[in-house]
Formats: sequence, structure tokens, C-alpha cells
Amino acid sequence: MRAPGAVAVLTAAALALTGCSSGSSSSAKSSAPGQASSSAAPSPAASGSSAPPMTGNQLQDAYQKVIADVLPSVVQITTGDSLGSGIVYDDKGDIVTNAHVVGSATTFTVTLANSTKSLDAALVGSYPDSDLAVIKLSSPPSGLKPATFGDSGKVQLGQITLAMGSPLGLSSSVTQGIVSATGRTVSEPRGGGSPGATIGNMVQTSAAINPGNSGGALVNLDSQVIGINTLAATEPQANGAAAPGIGFAIPASTITNITDQLIKQGKVTNSGRAALGVTARTSFNQQFQPAGAVIVSVTAGGPAASAGLQPGDVITKIGDAAVDSLNALTTALASLTPGSKATVTYTRDGKAQTADVTLGTLETTS
Repeated sequence: MRAPGAVAVLTAAALALTGCSSGSSSSAKSSAPGQASSSAAPSPAASGSSAPPMTGNQLQDAYQKVIADVLPSVVQITTGDSLGSGIVYDDKGDIVTNAHVVGSATTFTVTLANSTKSLDAALVGSYPDSDLAVIKLSSPPSGLKPATFGDSGKVQLGQITLAMGSPLGLSSSVTQGIVSATGRTVSEPRGGGSPGATIGNMVQTSAAINPGNSGGALVNLDSQVIGINTLAATEPQANGAAAPGIGFAIPASTITNITDQLIKQGKVTNSGRAALGVTARTSFNQQFQPAGAVIVSVTAGGPAASAGLQPGDVITKIGDAAVDSLNALTTALASLTPGSKATVTYTRDGKAQTADVTLGTLETTS
């Protein structure tokens, strides 16, 4: 059976994306813990470091050290007849993963990288808006090894990355590539197990990410987790075939912010996401084509109200980002941060106007 998986669209690109949870059955046998599979090796100079380029043996040694350091922190999560991956967050048994991996389940079985024994776990909390969730082992074993999370602000293009998880049920698998881009904003349409999240500041990587990798670790050569593997691109014109070398991971800063709140409170009270303080819907022109996001209501005292925006105004641009629908408005805001300033272009009574808005924080519903 195929697990619920997110199907998503990358903004400003003709690519679809698929969430990387997987069916629990596979025609291939599971790899032994610690076995690494690899795509084509990047140039040794691609690490983003100012240090001299590594020789082939030095690069191999670096890979093996990172795998030895981090792979014990990456687990396989089974939910009914589907599976995904997760990362050990602390020595108390908390494990962070994608919300689309846990879906609506509340109990799970977890297999550690260095064991074949299944462990019971229960849901701590889920925050679908950022596609993150935390589960906790019922009886954490001794020697549990939490991962170390890196600084998202230090992620650079060209840095070598390793993606760790359980693609297609092949536990403890590793692929490698580089950071292809940062700051990507990706939208996941609701349905098929996807929570429908729009996620900003994602890390794009060329490391292969396949079904079952969701919730696993994207790691740098300093043995730090810089993201959670979440989505892989597919090509709609090729009947949904995988688009090699295009995957996306939620950045470490978002992971730690949301995970800490879920562990401490069981819910998220500070989303860390920008908001205008409006409810809106897609506006259509006379040709019935999407033409903006019309404001339905404005939060009293909120950012939009303070800037003079009113119900009936049709937002057509946030900064330089065109807005032709409610989804486009959500996507534009996902790439911004609370407290930042943005110029909102809108029409009122057929006349184009602008307003400078200091963005607020998106309220949470969890």
C-alpha cells in the first residue's frame, strides 16, 4: 500500500512535487543498517569551505565520518501500512518528522538505525502548517543518540549534503549531492495525505530524495542536520516521473522552533510565519480568470487594518511578487518574516494603490 504523500507545486516552476512517505512494502530487501547508497559524487571543491579541496580518499573519509555520526539518529517510522523517516531530537525519546508522515495516526512503531527491534511511540503534537510533527518513544532505550542541528543562516550554495532515511523501505540509506538553492517557497495542495502546507525558506538539494525519505535528515559535512527531507520534484509532462536531483528540505531553524514548542506545550503558539491580518479569497476578472486576492475581512488593529486596507480591496502584489489568487498570496507571505515591512499593491474601486505594511505573525490553530 502507498502511504499518504504530499503532492505539491513549486512556485514559479512547471514542476510538481511529491511528499516522500512510502508504502511499507517494497520489492527490494531492506539494506542493512549503515549501508549507504549514493548518486554521482560532486566535485570535492563543492563543500562551500575555503579549505583546500579534498582528495578522493579524504572526501570518502569525510562521508563515512558523517554517516557514522548522524545515521544512528535517523529512524524508520511505520504507521499502519505506510512508512517514513524521523530524527531523534533528544535523549528522552522525542523524534521529529513530517506531519504528512504521521497523518491522522496517534500511535507508531519505530525502528532505530542500529537495531531491528520495533519500538512503540505515540504522537506528541503535529503542526501541519509547517508540515512538522513530534512523536515520542514509549520506552526510550539507553544510548539514544540525538542529532545536532545546524544554523540555517550558514547554509550555502554548493555545500555537500547527505540525505538519510528509509526510501522505499530501505532503512538506513544515504544519498549525496549539494545544496542547489536556498529560500525556496513550496506549496503542497491538500489531499493524498498532504496537510496542504505552504513552506518558505526551504533548502533545495540534488541529493536523491525518494518515497520513504520524508522526515529524514539532510546533513552537512560537519555532521549537522540542516533540514528535514520533505518533498521531491516530479515532471507532469512525464506522467509524474521523478525529476532527478530536485528535492526540498524544511530548514533547521524552522524545525527547532516548531519542535521545541510541540515538546514543551503539545501545540504551536508562535508560528514564526508572516501574516497580513486578513481573510481573503481568490478574485476573478470578467473573463473568469484569477486576478488577485480580495479581502473579505480585516483583523481589527492588525497589520492590514493599521495600513488602511479594507474589505473589498483586491491585493495584486506583495513586494515584487505578483498575487493572482489566494494561494499566491499565501505563497508570497510564506517567504517573508513577521516584523518585516512589505509594500502591498491593491485595487480599490478600480484604482491601483499601494500601502506599506509591517507584517504580523500568523495565528496558530493547533
